[in-house]
Amino acid sequence: MHASSKKKNRPLTSGNRLRIALISYDFGEYCVRLASALAQHAEVLLVIPERIVGAHISKLNDAVQLLSFPNPRLRQPIQQSRTIRALFQKIHRFAPDVIHYQGTHLWFDLAFPLLRRYALVFTIHDFEPHPGDRLSSKTPLWIERFARRQADELIVHSRQVRDLVVRDLPRSADSISIIPHIQIGGESGPCEVREEEEENLILFFGRIWEYKGLEYLIRAEPLISARVPEVRILIAGQGEDFSRYARMMTHPERFEIHNKYIPEEQAVEYFRRASVVALPYIEASQSGVIPFAYSAGKPVVATKVGGLPEMVEHGQTGYLVAPRDVTGLAESITGLLLDAPLRHRMGANGKRKIEMECSPSTIAQRTMQVYRRTADRFSASREQIALGDPASTGVSGSMKTNLR
Repeated sequence: MHASSKKKNRPLTSGNRLRIALISYDFGEYCVRLASALAQHAEVLLVIPERIVGAHISKLNDAVQLLSFPNPRLRQPIQQSRTIRALFQKIHRFAPDVIHYQGTHLWFDLAFPLLRRYALVFTIHDFEPHPGDRLSSKTPLWIERFARRQADELIVHSRQVRDLVVRDLPRSADSISIIPHIQIGGESGPCEVREEEEENLILFFGRIWEYKGLEYLIRAEPLISARVPEVRILIAGQGEDFSRYARMMTHPERFEIHNKYIPEEQAVEYFRRASVVALPYIEASQSGVIPFAYSAGKPVVATKVGGLPEMVEHGQTGYLVAPRDVTGLAESITGLLLDAPLRHRMGANGKRKIEMECSPSTIAQRTMQVYRRTADRFSASREQIALGDPASTGVSGSMKTNLR
């Protein structure tokens, strides 16, 4: 376990700046960018596994205190218990005003109630595990729901997820904030976008599970190549057994396959090379692929599932098609491949959109509003308890009152 900061000897308090402990077992780049931007407004401790943060640590703001740790396997409960206990000790020494947990982790979810002495914020990235996503399914949904109930405030990335949460926890409606997915991916100017683009290259990027709908892009390939004979499809990511996808390919020579974990530098290269980014999902909450594509100035063709329609402006930053609609998917992708000015215009629109709505500074400011509201409510509730207010329930007046 490693705690580091280039300002090791600074005092633990700094005026009225809130002290935020940001905890996550996943979302490495997301958390590094968020923590770095939050450090402009608060004292920040980032608690995250070494394996997750390592590839992104160069982008971490020097002002952030980093607590990285080796993460034991889930099937090692004793080691998990020791690790979490050590994390709690360091978190207590940091004395945060607010703890922001990104979820989800089987053992940390179960231990989360032990942090109820602090104001708690929980980000729900996905309402429930996606079809075929075996990694997310390692934490049963009832355990994650148990952890969510401990929070004073919830953050989601889309209205679709908010509606699902409210349906599941009706009294949580006033304690949920919708904050878009933070901008991720490499920085590039408009000239770089066009210079590095490879004409007629379609990119499918990310974890490969059933819900990503890769099979529909593979089925669309013959329809696309009938009009764009030079088309190539770059598939980059890992997940389930890829052999079944390989057997679906009518023209295997038109596919470039990197069925493995993709480091950040290589991912940036793939997005810069792409003409179009395809997301043929059959189910989704939100997507980190779309912010990555927009950051690279690339249009997307995505399906009308989950929160994706909230991220894609149809006809402006890309196209939306029905899930499992192979013909519609092929037509939308083909239209962009055959019209370079339209493709570049949509890519530029996407880049402007992500920089205006989802830049780290914008997301940090909106997140700080949640933190301040949570801390104020939590403090007021504690004062009521200290005064013996019979109306007080013993926990904060928001989610902890509403959901238990």
